[in-house]
This record gives sequence, structure tokens and C-alpha cells, in this order.
Amino acid sequence: MECSLTQDQRLIQESVCAALASASARQNLRAVLSSPVGWDQGLWETLAGEMGYAGLMIPEVFGGSGLGAVEMSVLLEQTGRTLAVVPYFETAVLFVQALLAAGHRQQQDAWLPRVAQGQLKATLAFMGSAGHACPADIQAVLTGANDHWRLSGEASYVSFGHLADLILIAARAPASTGWEGISLIALPQTTPGLVCESLNNLDRTRPFARLRFQDIVVTEDAILGAPERAGPALERTLSVAAGLLAAEQTGGAAFCLDATVDYAKQRMQFGRTIGSFQAVKHTLADMMVQVEAARAAALYAAVAIDDGGPELQEATAIARAACTDAYQHCAGEAIQLHGGIGFTWEHHAHLYFKRAQSSASWLGTASVHRERLARLIGLDAIL
Repeated sequence: MECSLTQDQRLIQESVCAALASASARQNLRAVLSSPVGWDQGLWETLAGEMGYAGLMIPEVFGGSGLGAVEMSVLLEQTGRTLAVVPYFETAVLFVQALLAAGHRQQQDAWLPRVAQGQLKATLAFMGSAGHACPADIQAVLTGANDHWRLSGEASYVSFGHLADLILIAARAPASTGWEGISLIALPQTTPGLVCESLNNLDRTRPFARLRFQDIVVTEDAILGAPERAGPALERTLSVAAGLLAAEQTGGAAFCLDATVDYAKQRMQFGRTIGSFQAVKHTLADMMVQVEAARAAALYAAVAIDDGGPELQEATAIARAACTDAYQHCAGEAIQLHGGIGFTWEHHAHLYFKRAQSSASWLGTASVHRERLARLIGLDAIL
């Protein structure tokens, strides 16, 4: 398994860095967060429209680039580094992967070209009020048969749910359990009976919403693939998304390290820079070890996703656990080593700390992925 970047992948990395440096510089982040819309529309138009990166993993037959998870992980590391406030991950990863896995050709023809052109913002609603990325937490219910379906219940923690043009909803059949009986339903934001409520989030750079479904009439063409048969597709989508979220977390952790190293070289204490003190050096070295280990784990997960082999589940679980720990550790140490200024509202450190906590609980916590890994390698059988 080859786990190094090619020249073309490095060119994508450079182009995204340049785009984010000009369109989403840190000094613009506060203005975006305090704006009435609360997201960076200009950056979305640049990434998704002008550069076409929303279609990065969309096959060429649908107007996309036809690239893979490694290229996507390269891009997501940079969006995580800048805390880009756009529904990019939700549209280009969650929605696209679910549609490719579960949708039939007519549905893919209808929506994928629009995503590839940056004309459609979408998200995936799959969690209930407990916030667990598992089938037991799905609280939306789809009842009926043939072309007479009705959707009720709710979904919580829907990332960018308040501004998505199209929402892909995971719902289950009554009395079904596990991954059985799950359907994926694509509904426009404006559907009658769909009520969206923005949640008061810790992390304002990735806003969440709660959606309520008030006995919505669902037509057959809104259901991806066959009704009540989307469980395996959703399971794979969430595994792929977990592995790619690890790349985004790596970018955030890397920024925390770089920003703290820069500060340690400038901040004077007792007549010398704080970076010259042994305790600070050791802390920064520990941060660097965690970042590099996280980057390796995220790249391993991306390569496993592209290979599509039996290592996918194991690799994505490893990446999520490692990258979650690394981001939380580095974000916390960044605040500590910045001293008094690191605790202020005006400094950027708290934004990364909040994103680290938010990402840690989204798409499964580190402990959940460790338990998943233990099952995959058979450890649960000997406990």
C-alpha cells in the first residue's frame, strides 16, 4: 500500500492553500462568524464553483474530477487548518458518498452534476438527539408502501442543516433494528412539513441544526435506491466520512502546533524566548509527534478508502481515534503555551479548541472508534 503524495496531489495541496490564504484568512473568520448568514459564501463559490472541488470525488461521467480519497484528504487538511466555514465536507463527502453508494442512476444524474458545478449545497441527517453516529440513534421513521410513504420524527446535529439546499435523511422502518430497514430520503429544504431549528453550538465554525419531519409525504423518486435497503450504503458512507474527517482534524492540529511554535519563538520571559525553556520544547515536541502520527493515520485511511479493500473499516477507525486525540491535545496545549492571551476571546486559540471538541463527538468519539477497532480485530471475543 503506497502512502505518499504524488506530484499531482501536491499541486492540489498548493492550489487549495493559495485559495484559502486569500479567501479565508484568519482575520476574515471573525467577520464571517458575526455576519447574519454565518458562513463564508465567497469561499464556497471559490472552492465549489470556480475551482470545482465540490466534485473532487464525483466520477467524470457526472461532471466531476473522478479523483479519490487521498486527494480529498489533502484538501480537507487545509480546510481544517483554516476552519473554513463552508458546507464543503457535508456536500462533497457525506452527500456525494451516500448518493454514489445508494442512489440509482437517475438520481445521480439529477444531483451530482449540480454538486460538481458548485450549484447545490447538501448535507446528511443521520443522528438523533443522543448525537451518536450509529443506527440505534436514528429517530426519523418512514412508513407506508409502494408510492405512499410518510416521514415523521426528527434528526439532530445536522451539520449546516439550516442552509443546505438538499437534505439527505436517514429514516428507518417501524420496528426495524440495526442497519436493517433504513432508507435514505432526499428532500429540499423548502419541503412542506420540514422544520429547521438552528442549535446553539459550542463550535460556531460548524453550525448544527435540528430537523423535524411533520408527517411529510414522500414520493418514491425521493428515496435513494430501494426503500429500506440503504443500511449498508449508509454504514460505508459514515466509515468513509470518519476517515476523511480525520484529515480535517489533522489540519487543525497542525495549525495549533505551527502557531504555538511561532509564538514560542517571539514571546520573551525572563530575558529569553519561552521556546528556549526545556519544558516548552518538550511540550512542542510531543505536539509534533502527535501531528505527524495523525497525518500518517489519516493518509493510511484515505489510501484504504481508495483501495476499497478489507482494511477500510480498520483504517478509518484507527485514523479517527488517533486524529481526535491529536487535535484535542494540540488545541489544549496551544491555549496553555500562549499563556494569558490564549484564554482571551480575541485570540484564535479558543476557536480551534472548540472545533477540536466538536469534531471529537461528531461521527463517533475516539472511544467509539476504539471499540469498533477492537471488534474488527476480534478482541471483543476474548474479553
